Amino acid sequence: MALLALAQRLEDRTPPTRDRAVDGLRALAIGGVVLGHWMVTALVTDGGEVRGASPLRFMPDLAPVSWLFQTLAVFFLVGGYTAGRPRTLPYRRWLAARLTRLLRPVPPLLGVWAVVVAAMLAAGAADRTVHTLVKLVLSPLWFLLVFAALTAVAPLVSRLHWQWPLSVVIAVDVLRFGPLGAEWLGWVNLAAGWLVPFCLGAAWSRGALDVRRTGWTLLAGGAVATAVLIRWFGYPASMVGVPGEGLSNLNPPTLAAVTFGLAQCGLALLLLEPLRALLRRPVAWACVALLNLSAMTVFLWHQTAMIAVSLLVDGTRPGLHTIPDTPGWMAARILWLPAFAVVLAVCWAAFHRFERGRPPADANIRI
Repeated sequence: MALLALAQRLEDRTPPTRDRAVDGLRALAIGGVVLGHWMVTALVTDGGEVRGASPLRFMPDLAPVSWLFQTLAVFFLVGGYTAGRPRTLPYRRWLAARLTRLLRPVPPLLGVWAVVVAAMLAAGAADRTVHTLVKLVLSPLWFLLVFAALTAVAPLVSRLHWQWPLSVVIAVDVLRFGPLGAEWLGWVNLAAGWLVPFCLGAAWSRGALDVRRTGWTLLAGGAVATAVLIRWFGYPASMVGVPGEGLSNLNPPTLAAVTFGLAQCGLALLLLEPLRALLRRPVAWACVALLNLSAMTVFLWHQTAMIAVSLLVDGTRPGLHTIPDTPGWMAARILWLPAFAVVLAVCWAAFHRFERGRPPADANIRI
């Protein structure tokens, strides 16, 4: 009954003009990242040290798992849509509110982990263990910084056609993987690669897209291009980084990651109408709305929750401490998912207040 009452309150407070499908896509993007990290990231206890591992290294046929859960392009699509909408605030106030909402949850995370690291070092933890855990906790911050930077330059890039940054990505990969071997150029794609879905979202916000036609074109074209790049040009099949593998599609983004992201964006555009129908139901909308209100808290703390579940359970448990080299590990990982959800909920309860702050002055301000 309490859930139904909360759902009805959120329903009553939602403006009728709000496009709930946009919030639905954002929730899917955050959920994909969180579940993806849980399914393809392992912490293995090895000789008293903790190191990172991935089932994708031992079982490369599981690469399609990364296709389901690597949803960052959808988040940038929605970010571009949000940044491209008309503003009722001056740019500086709008940007300050946006960045405050994005970055407010970061100091509590850094503060807690500064204490944790100090305690680990005082207790004599191995350097490799500390490095592994800190790297996991801080890894979401790269995304946050890129997203904040694109938000800051939104007035300059919101009318840029998405094919322009795509051309930059193509040129960079040609130079990076061609005879010149200019590996350092790949970092240009850290901005250009995510600018592609961001600009696509901005075009969507101003009504410059035929949504269904664009959706089908991007889904088909992006999928074919990605398959060609993987099959004939040597790009990794996994769309996430795999410890121990030489080339990552994400660090920095490759052309394959961008074309795959375009296919995802196409699918996201095609899902708009079904999502609008689903989210007219108060309970479904309440779940999406609540996740959106604390999206950055969930995103920043999910690695901490994963570490807690993996390391605080005694013994060598399949799916937690063992090498992820069998299908049984994946099955056990799924069985541990409720424990992960509970610990993440505890993190949310403790820290979501830092994200919320005061309600924004402009109803258009959303993550």
